[in-house]
Amino acid sequence: MAQTEYREAIVEYIRLNARPPDKFSHQARLYSVAKQIAAAVAHDDDVLYASAWLHDLGVFIGHRPEEPRALADWDWIAYALQRAPSLLDEFGFPKTKIPAVLEAIRTHLPSAEPTTVEGFVLRDADILEQLGAVGILRTVSKVGRDTRFLRFSDALRLLQKNLEQLPGKLRLESSRQLAEPRIQALRTFLAAAKQEVGGIEW
Repeated sequence: MAQTEYREAIVEYIRLNARPPDKFSHQARLYSVAKQIAAAVAHDDDVLYASAWLHDLGVFIGHRPEEPRALADWDWIAYALQRAPSLLDEFGFPKTKIPAVLEAIRTHLPSAEPTTVEGFVLRDADILEQLGAVGILRTVSKVGRDTRFLRFSDALRLLQKNLEQLPGKLRLESSRQLAEPRIQALRTFLAAAKQEVGGIEW
């Protein structure tokens, strides 16, 4: 199967399964940012593409449990690792590259230790998605629909934690350069929010 065909099949599957619908754009942005990061390093773009589009499969409604207790214990990365091989095989993705896709997905969290170039790139790109204007929008949009975010103050606490901890976890120089304006945007937003809220719990 031609590269364009299996790539289109991956995107169409995510388009149909990404719920809430705003989850879809994260995969597209992630791949776009990953491409910018990886421009100066040798990498397999098929692996980067597939891992970027499939890494969050386990967080979509319809793929994750809905009962709060089960959801709290849900291992969404394990789910993605379990589902991705059969999906990629169905889409006609090169079989020999599937293990590398799984390894990049497995290590994409900030707390993980990647073992491949694609893993480092995907992890850095996902960290960048948690900073700047995009990071603010993604976090604040979860208030009231994610059990971790009952109030806006919950979102602000996570954003502050992201600002303090995530930039230092970036591994590649190209990622650090892309992070600079995002860090400044997030820092400015949090300072303004703190001033406007005035210590009131909201």
